[in-house]
Amino acid sequence: MDVKDFYYDLPKELIAQDPLEDRASSRLMLLDKKTGEVGHTVFRNIIDYLNPGDCLVINDTKVIPARLIGAKSDTKAKIEVLLLTRKANDCWETLVKPGKKCKVGTEIIFGDGLLRGTVVDILEEGNRLIQFHYEGIFEEILDKLGEMPLPPYITHQLKDKNRYQTVYAEHEGSAAAPTAGLHFTKELLREIRDKGVKIVHITLHVGLGTFRPVKVDEVEDHKMHSEFYIVTEEAAREVNETKKNGGRVICVGTTSCRTLESAATDDGILQAKSGWTNIFIYPGYRFKILDCLITNFHLPESTLIMLVSALAGRENILHAYQEAVKERYRFFSFGDAMFIR
Repeated sequence: MDVKDFYYDLPKELIAQDPLEDRASSRLMLLDKKTGEVGHTVFRNIIDYLNPGDCLVINDTKVIPARLIGAKSDTKAKIEVLLLTRKANDCWETLVKPGKKCKVGTEIIFGDGLLRGTVVDILEEGNRLIQFHYEGIFEEILDKLGEMPLPPYITHQLKDKNRYQTVYAEHEGSAAAPTAGLHFTKELLREIRDKGVKIVHITLHVGLGTFRPVKVDEVEDHKMHSEFYIVTEEAAREVNETKKNGGRVICVGTTSCRTLESAATDDGILQAKSGWTNIFIYPGYRFKILDCLITNFHLPESTLIMLVSALAGRENILHAYQEAVKERYRFFSFGDAMFIR
């Protein structure tokens, strides 16, 4: 399968640079995965398309302000560090720019010495392992010095860090937000719960894969980066009961989808488990748990547009994306949403 099969043309001005004032006022495209039929509404009306007995699965990961700007201790050259995965003893796997300047032994100073880091290893993919030194509590220092790691296509400064968090973000550990969840408000979630829809929390810490483009020609040759997930006993029980009773399992975002599909047995039972997943979902994949998906509009030739194509069909997705461009929808992280049902 050719990666170019997932290309579409997107005018740059449709890439949303700022979040909307009211989260739930974004637009919502409705896509029938069987017929390809497209409809248009506003996100807060998502409640009209959820039924009592359905189950809404949300990813409660919390983004850490993982982007640090520092300087080499010797030359004072500017270094940008993106924290990816926490290892033991204040050691982190990181993405460093410019990487060439950061050989093993390089010391980087952040915030006038409030935080110091030493490159202790260079990993296979070029990521740096950095050992951090500080006094006090790391999270508090990070909150003071760090910035939200916005995707490279967002060039505007984010005024409020909380706008790159879901309202239900709880467990710290992500290098990027599960952006489909950004459309929900606490009020909307309460109304959905009052309608008789179960809301189930799972956790997947979004990592490097979000920033990595597909660089191969054949889809099957792409290797996904591993991300850590948790499915609790309660979450597994709620999802399995929903399936058993004939309700739909509706995932909020591709991260929730990938978590459920990673923890499912071949016969469609969700297991309570935690671990690392590098599941890659593309056309031909048979979904074990998920019935419907709430998602944003994704980059051309990305693993995420491949995932939604696996669910709704490539032609249906590309047609819906053409319609979104024509209707001037807002794209990507701070953009509008789609409900694939």
